[in-house]
Amino acid sequence: MAKTIELLFDFVSPNGYLAWYPLNDIAEQTGAAIEVVPVFLGGMHRLTGNAPPMIRDADVKGKVEYSMLEMRRFIAKHGFDRFAMNPKFPFNSVTLQRLLIALDGQERNRLIDTLLPPIWEQGLDVGDPQAVGSVLAEAGFDAEALFAKTQDPAIKQALIDNTDNAVERGAFGIPTFFVGKEMFFGKERLEQIEEELAG
Repeated sequence: MAKTIELLFDFVSPNGYLAWYPLNDIAEQTGAAIEVVPVFLGGMHRLTGNAPPMIRDADVKGKVEYSMLEMRRFIAKHGFDRFAMNPKFPFNSVTLQRLLIALDGQERNRLIDTLLPPIWEQGLDVGDPQAVGSVLAEAGFDAEALFAKTQDPAIKQALIDNTDNAVERGAFGIPTFFVGKEMFFGKERLEQIEEELAG
C-alpha cells in the first residue's frame, strides 16, 4: 500500500513554497501520495506562542543572519532562482487557506501549484481579490464560486478545526509533515522524510 505524506500547509510561509517542489519529487520517486492539510499559521502561532523567525530570534545575535544563509543554500541547492520574498510579507493568508479548504484531493494540490509562483516569484498581492481571482480564472478555476465558499461558515470552521488539530498533534509551524505518526518540521527534514518512506 502506498504511503502518504501529510503536509500541513499555509501559503504565507516562504518555506512552504521552498518545500513544496522537492516534496513532490520525493513523492514521485517513492510512490507516496501528498495529502495537503490547510491550516492557518497565524492561529498556530497564537495557540503555541510561536512567532516568525525574524521576530522570534531578533534579539539572538547572529541567528537571523544564519537562518538567511541556510535559506540561500537551500535555494541554490534546488535551483529556486525565481524565488523572491513577497513585498507584502507577512500577509494575511486566511482567505487563501479557505480557498484550499473549499477544494480537495488533486484540485487542492493544483491550487497550490497555481498560486505559489505568483505569490513567491512574482509578488502577487494576495490582499487583492481581483488579482488573485485573475490568476485562478486563468488556471481554469471558478474564482467567483471559490471566493463565495470562503464565506461559508462550514469552510471557516474546518480551517479552525484543522489548525486546532495540528497543534494538538504537536505542530507549531509550517511546513510540518507527518508520515504515519512520525512528525517532521521544516524544509531541512526532507531527507528524513525520504528515509522514513524508504524504511
